Amino acid sequence: MSFTKTTEQDSNYDHLEKMSVNELLKNINNEDKTVPLAVEKALPQIESLITQTVEKLKQGGRLFYIGAGTSGRLGILDASECPPTFGVSPNLVIGIIAGGDTAIRNAVEFAEDSISQGWKDLKAYNISENDVVVGIAASGTTPYVIAALENCNENNILTGCITCNKNSPLSKVSKYPIEVIVGPEFVTGSSRMKAGTAQKLVLNMITTTTMIQLGHIKGNKMVDMQLSNNKLVNRGTKMIMKALNISENEASKLLKKYKSVRLAIQNYNNGN
Repeated sequence: MSFTKTTEQDSNYDHLEKMSVNELLKNINNEDKTVPLAVEKALPQIESLITQTVEKLKQGGRLFYIGAGTSGRLGILDASECPPTFGVSPNLVIGIIAGGDTAIRNAVEFAEDSISQGWKDLKAYNISENDVVVGIAASGTTPYVIAALENCNENNILTGCITCNKNSPLSKVSKYPIEVIVGPEFVTGSSRMKAGTAQKLVLNMITTTTMIQLGHIKGNKMVDMQLSNNKLVNRGTKMIMKALNISENEASKLLKKYKSVRLAIQNYNNGN
């Protein structure tokens, strides 16, 4: 199968510097509108990876994201939001970026080109065949990510990927590839734009669907969320009020007592 890096092809627009602010915004927005449609085409692939991930996590495994640059940052963002949103351990979903934590804010030269560091970074977490590793790379050619997944395959660790090019080297080494083909970027090669948006949408789907399947949502509410600020305490209080049809004062007392929306509702219903 041939491999064409559509993420690097020339933009459908030219002379961007001559466009007005209004023209730039409309054209960027028109390109952005195509991203959810590209994600829709990949839904069967996304479903396959999530189904496997849920089974692994039910058995005590973990979900790892590994990437470089924008892709690595998006993985870390998604992983970091799981504990406060779903009340899970920070060790359940883990984001790894080429170049380490420094690379979250600043580019680390040539970090993505290493074919040995990705596997070393995974091994630091005592990675095992109970876990799932998802490589994230818009281009599908990042050596750091590809080599890490090759090592995972050799060690019988389930692999997936999120990429924005068809038939990429990364897809070929992934057991469960996700390919969201968004086409050329508005600014040629700037894959933080449509490709980054596509990756974020897919990551939202992976963790949200997985956590719902694992029981961390009740109805449509984040009953396991961490009560880490006043906004979330107020949200939790309202959840309890609605679920139990009680006053705000009663709900607030229950939340303070049990420090968990789920436990407050359960204990009230059990007569405690």
